[in-house]
Amino acid sequence: MSRSAFPAGAPAHGPRRAPGAGRALAALCVTVTTGYGVLFYAFPVLAPAIAADTAWSLAGVTAVFSAAQVVAGLSGIAVGRWVDARGPRPVMTAAAVLAVPAVAALGLAPSLWAFGAAWLVCGAAMAGLFYPPAFAALTRWYGEERVRALTVLTLAAGFASTVFAPLTAVLEAALGWRGAYLALAGVLAAVVVPLHALALTPPWDRAPRRRGPDGARRLPSAVRDPAFAALAASLALGSFTVYAVVVNLVPLVEGRGFGTTAAAWALGVGGVGQVLGRLAYAPAERWLAPVPRTALVLLACAATTALFALVPGPLPLLLGIALLAGAARGVLTLLHATAVADRWGTGDYATLNGLLHTPLIFATALAPWAGAALAGPLGGHPAVFALMAALAALGALLALATRTERTTDKDAHLWNTHT
Repeated sequence: MSRSAFPAGAPAHGPRRAPGAGRALAALCVTVTTGYGVLFYAFPVLAPAIAADTAWSLAGVTAVFSAAQVVAGLSGIAVGRWVDARGPRPVMTAAAVLAVPAVAALGLAPSLWAFGAAWLVCGAAMAGLFYPPAFAALTRWYGEERVRALTVLTLAAGFASTVFAPLTAVLEAALGWRGAYLALAGVLAAVVVPLHALALTPPWDRAPRRRGPDGARRLPSAVRDPAFAALAASLALGSFTVYAVVVNLVPLVEGRGFGTTAAAWALGVGGVGQVLGRLAYAPAERWLAPVPRTALVLLACAATTALFALVPGPLPLLLGIALLAGAARGVLTLLHATAVADRWGTGDYATLNGLLHTPLIFATALAPWAGAALAGPLGGHPAVFALMAALAALGALLALATRTERTTDKDAHLWNTHT
């Protein structure tokens, strides 16, 4: 194994990027976008056709999709440890290979049970194809340039819905939902598998394996840090809020008296805001230390969600709020990518990030159901959005408890730099 430019215990800001990192970043921009497009954004487009064609209930079809997100969260722990031990190339290639027959099985499923089983396998593949392992790879390979690389990746993957939602609709119109999934499996086989196998080649130092007195493998000590639990809780609350907003924005806007087209525009404007927010993250990372940065991002999520609850219109004002909410959501994604390295360095990044993302994925899976389920008891979507704003504000408060020795040093460094 060749030696990386970034040893396993290197600080969060390493000296320089690893050889071949640019090629790997370009490949990940394509593969992560494709992974999200096929395994996440195609489903909302195909779900109504699946229910209509099979007589499976839409609720049942949606439930197995949510179950896949739960499996992805649980699998992320093992994937993170595997990435630290072996590097991203074998992990992400294996996930792509697994995803191909799993997505094909969706299109061939004769029953809801078979469809659900295929989605559970897809969930395991998601853990190796979505952001966390890619974040781990770029964090190690890019060192002090990691924020720029992470920004490029999230900007590219932010267009997954823009590309794959209409592509899936075209495939469904031409081939039916079953044919669409078979075609999308072909896309994974033709694009993602070879790119992961051939381009994720920068050198990787394996993280040291920690073992207890009984010989069993031990988790990094950071897991026992109260700051880690506080960070996981704060980001989970923020993720729960922003994904509940995304899924429930259309019924909220419609309930304000605007049509479906206007509601769709609000959702689309949020996507534009998400891209703009990610562009703003690098300057924020240079000027704000990790703890106040985390708290301010979550407060922004809370404030924009509260505005949706409080402002009934007019439509241009709602669109402006949607732009701001999208920007907060975009910044939150990059906050997820940098939170671990900011606090504990890069030595065990993939393992820690996999553990951190498990409650985040659970929150993402629960958010769509929770928003719809609470609308009735709470008296409508404005009250739901007010509750979600309060949860994000609680997350901002918990973020204040995520201070570590490394963040204290960063506070001092930024103070000395900017004063």
